[in-house]
Amino acid sequence: MLNNKLKIFNDPIYGFITIPNALIFDLIEHPFFQRLRRISQMGLSYLVYPGAHHTRFHHALGSMFLMQKAVQVLRSKQVVISEDEEQALYIAIMLHDIGHGPFSHAMEHSIVDGIPHEFLSLKFMESLNKQFNNQLELAISVFKGDHHRRFMGQLISSQIDMDRADYLKRDSFYTGVAEGNINSERLITMMNVIDDELVIEEKGVYSVEKFLIARRFMYWQVYLHKTGIVAEELLMRILKRAKELVENGQSVKGSESLQYFLSHSVGMGEMNEANLQKFAFLDDYDVLSALKEWMGHKDFVLSRLSHMLINRNLLRIKMKTKRFSKSKVEELRKNFAQRNELSNYEAGYFVFTNEISNRAYNPKAQPIKVLLKTGKIKPLNKVSNHLNIGDISNSITKYYLCYPKSLD
Repeated sequence: MLNNKLKIFNDPIYGFITIPNALIFDLIEHPFFQRLRRISQMGLSYLVYPGAHHTRFHHALGSMFLMQKAVQVLRSKQVVISEDEEQALYIAIMLHDIGHGPFSHAMEHSIVDGIPHEFLSLKFMESLNKQFNNQLELAISVFKGDHHRRFMGQLISSQIDMDRADYLKRDSFYTGVAEGNINSERLITMMNVIDDELVIEEKGVYSVEKFLIARRFMYWQVYLHKTGIVAEELLMRILKRAKELVENGQSVKGSESLQYFLSHSVGMGEMNEANLQKFAFLDDYDVLSALKEWMGHKDFVLSRLSHMLINRNLLRIKMKTKRFSKSKVEELRKNFAQRNELSNYEAGYFVFTNEISNRAYNPKAQPIKVLLKTGKIKPLNKVSNHLNIGDISNSITKYYLCYPKSLD
């Protein structure tokens, strides 16, 4: 029976991915993990890049595959990693995104009250730990960054971890944006551990540079693409409006699990085992089917926004490096309110401003360290001659204004 659990997945990025042991097979089989098949990896980015329909399930297995490579490479360089530590690394990376809600990030700011997916991932891992007789204790310690061997936590979450190494390559593949493609396996081959800290060997500096440039490109070209931004804004506002209507006693159709979160205020303090089980039933399909129902709702705001998203007739979005004037925003809002007999508050669902910022590399927060041929260790910005670290470590902020195209 054990051999039957050592199955393989055929992945379009890496080829065959082997399940290393029976515990990991059982975790993959668990409904919590299977739910990731129904959670889009890139949210609504498929409205911009039609191929971007891959899921968190793909990404979780890909990240585990890269972790298997990392363990092989580090052991070949005489880094001692026990079997228990190896398993903990695989479990921690495989479950690192298990807390994502429908369409990934949109839920954190609408249905639940500001609960980050990392918090929910930890809650799911703690629940699984109870179900699997405390076999996830070490993985949870690694995931939280509490384990005394720091490199293990860095492989899960740092500026050059297995999560980023997979999603950049995977998202580049599925979007068709070739500039984001990185040689993740070459990058892993250049890794080493000194004093329990993850380092990159000097000959791998160019691979790190390409990784950081690819990350910056993918953020501005893909993750923060203006059409993707306005689509996610619409989804958050639709869910916010639905919740508002329910609170005011109006009927809003939806699945049982979606109804629960529309009618209850659930923050981090309320995320107990019962609410976690309810959250585990939420996925992209609940939201999409609800949007189709809400297209016919009597509330103008909910109906119109749902129509916009389902039919990809989105708001206009303008982006610039300076804030938009309040008077300009108020004028557009007032105009839309008058045309559609709405309150100024309701018009705010259609006319609004916000901002985005991105930094490809932060040299102050857990800098990438380079192992020189001399044996010395230096931060990347003291070693890289070809890459202007100042450029990619600056945080760039852009401001955007969204409004209906009818106001042009």
